[in-house]
Amino acid sequence: MRDFHLPGRSPVLALNGACATSHPLAAKEAVSILERGGNAMDAAIAGAVLLGLCEPAMTGIGGDLFALVSKGPGAEVEAMNGSGRAAAGADPEKLRAEGHAKVPLQSPWAVTVPGAVDAFCRLSESYGKLGLEALLEPAIRHAEAGVPVAPRVAWDYAFKHKTLNETARRHFLPNGEVPQVGTLFRAPGQAEVLRRVAREGAQAFYEGEVAEDMVAALQALGGPQTVEDFAGVEATPTRPVSGMYRGIELLEHPPNGQGATAILLLNILKHFDIASMDPWGPERAHIEAEATKLAYDARDRFVSDADHMTRLDHMLSDATAEELAALIDPRRVMPSPAALSEAVHRDTVYITVVDKDRMAVSLIYSIFHGFGSGIASEKFGILLQNRGAGFSLQKGHANEMAPGKRPMHTIIPGMLRENGRVIMPFGVMGGAYQCTGHARFTTNVHDFGLDPQAAIDGPRCFATDGVLNVERGYPEATRTALADLGHDVRVPDEAIGGAQAIHIRPDGVLMAGSDPRKDGCAIGY
Repeated sequence: MRDFHLPGRSPVLALNGACATSHPLAAKEAVSILERGGNAMDAAIAGAVLLGLCEPAMTGIGGDLFALVSKGPGAEVEAMNGSGRAAAGADPEKLRAEGHAKVPLQSPWAVTVPGAVDAFCRLSESYGKLGLEALLEPAIRHAEAGVPVAPRVAWDYAFKHKTLNETARRHFLPNGEVPQVGTLFRAPGQAEVLRRVAREGAQAFYEGEVAEDMVAALQALGGPQTVEDFAGVEATPTRPVSGMYRGIELLEHPPNGQGATAILLLNILKHFDIASMDPWGPERAHIEAEATKLAYDARDRFVSDADHMTRLDHMLSDATAEELAALIDPRRVMPSPAALSEAVHRDTVYITVVDKDRMAVSLIYSIFHGFGSGIASEKFGILLQNRGAGFSLQKGHANEMAPGKRPMHTIIPGMLRENGRVIMPFGVMGGAYQCTGHARFTTNVHDFGLDPQAAIDGPRCFATDGVLNVERGYPEATRTALADLGHDVRVPDEAIGGAQAIHIRPDGVLMAGSDPRKDGCAIGY
């Protein structure tokens, strides 16, 4: 139990249904859908689409999504890949010839065709009850009336708005200025797009005037996209991958998502007695950081479009994890994870809803970097993702950019299962951090017995690009000890990620938590 002398949140407890997400308006509308007789998928879709208006720097209909869903107790967990593909004219040779080692973030070459709208439509048809008109109504209503900018959203605007191009600034900066807390953000163009999708389905987005508007914006900047690229979008039903951690099963979306990396990371960590460590002490942070480096090195080597990835079994193998765990020295920082692991590898916004029937949905929806590519369409103001930046430009790499190919994705929905029963849909936002976040959340819950809210609230650290980012929530003594082990310790300006989770307890009670690093909340009824 938390210390009630200190600021914090209690988990939300409910019997009939619950939603946890990163903005209160989205959580409220999702629960309203449940109260009207909709199921968890209906609520997740309604809330997620609204998040694109509540948090425009994070997500929107110009982005992608992945989802995991369990229809109820005993049902198999199914997955939906709503990530878009590179245009038929995608040409890595052109980018290499121009001197690029990576795909330029704010360029049309970083834009893959958005897959989210098709995925929303297919998820509604396959799992929902109420239909698109009812599910899109809340987002349409708020897009027209305006959403007051919340504190974390205002922070995102202040630090990330410079990526917006001239057209995007007209659509996303109210009165041409960076919005302050409480400023109303309206998106009438997006409201019109959603009205058309509600009437006509995904075709209204991927064909005709709306698609032409997006293609025109990209082609004006030299992009290779065509209306044929948009007309060919198709979300893909698939099956999750999974791994065991001390009796609990972690389910992840398969590649091209990076979820296999979270499983590999947990497989490495289970070779250490995490439960015996101080949860916020240097020993756990050090082991997690070193395991993260090794797991992400494997990700960067292997994760790609499922049609191009040949080493998934290798990543999920206990033998691989055992060999990698043996490379970790508890007393010092490893010099180079890539060099050390070479012999082992011989041959990259969230909402969760549970309903009264215990359908569980774990859905993550994103435009990648803050404000995506920064490119918006002229008429409808659709901000386009930069997921193509997830491609490699290394010739011959499994994740090399290619026509019609899906890039490696950082967004990953998760679920925990025990003895065949789904016990917790959860997700962790934060770009590349998400795999480490999934592993940390799982060990917080399983090794330290924390409830979902406490597991989310705990301080975070993340090893990336030779730096160990350590949040201010850690004791100063932990940061000092980590520096003594050889880590380049830094306190990041931005809090690390965000998270939501709903625990489906055996007694029928739902226990939900939402990250204070965002503006959102958990709501139940």
